[in-house]
Amino acid sequence: MHLKILCPQWGHEHLPAEDFFIKVKAAGYDGVDTWMPEDEQERKQYIRLLQQYDLAIVSHQHQAKGNTIDEYCQSYEYYLNMSMECGPILINSHSGRDYFTLEEQLRVIDVAENFSVKNNIRIAHETHRGRIGFSPGNAKELFKLRPDMKITADLSHWVCVTESYLENFREALAAAIVRAEYIHARVGFTEGPQVPDPRQPFWQEQLQFFLKIWEQIWEHQKSTGTKTFTMTPEFGPPPYMWTDTATNEPVASQWDINVFMKDLLKEKFGGDSIQQTANY
Repeated sequence: MHLKILCPQWGHEHLPAEDFFIKVKAAGYDGVDTWMPEDEQERKQYIRLLQQYDLAIVSHQHQAKGNTIDEYCQSYEYYLNMSMECGPILINSHSGRDYFTLEEQLRVIDVAENFSVKNNIRIAHETHRGRIGFSPGNAKELFKLRPDMKITADLSHWVCVTESYLENFREALAAAIVRAEYIHARVGFTEGPQVPDPRQPFWQEQLQFFLKIWEQIWEHQKSTGTKTFTMTPEFGPPPYMWTDTATNEPVASQWDINVFMKDLLKEKFGGDSIQQTANY
């Protein structure tokens, strides 16, 4: 199974798109993980540059809004269409709201599934705070009612929300592992969704916990005959990144941490990917 590793644009929005792509390519990533610009002309330019630099993309839907479930679902489908314009590997969806009723959550999943089938595009619902995948308990109910639901495994949120390393959620975790179409490789801990620096000895237990889960996802995908699997190191900027209390400056470099994680994922899962990315 071939590994693709993408670079998050989150934290680098200040860079012109082309400068960001040049940096991504030079660092040995296979593509980018981001959302499409709202402006149509900016979007066309962005897509042209993706093609020019031969970069794959996982696009995000995170903008959907509405005061009612009808309004939300209409907005949701609009942004799914926008996310498709770049020809993504898949759409990573920040789906719904954590306060939606169960019926409303299922309706969002059904909109995504219908869109997926109609447009032949994979949609993975991110396990993210504030969304329908915010907790293992809630996700477990959704998995039972919608067995075909697929996820982006960003399980740092589950660790944070439950203030645990999921010891009491083994059934939900097992169900998540076999539904994970994509991984956001960020290491969280019981009081936050991001450790300050996974390179440091103090955080090795947390790093190994997540590596073990990612390995289970990898092995499951391999067992089903998946040819290519995609991961994104997704350590973010402040306020995800810890800052110095006196200066408010980040305690570490987001870019350097994500490059470290990229190299670690390549070493553990990369196989034939290592030689390809070394030639960029």
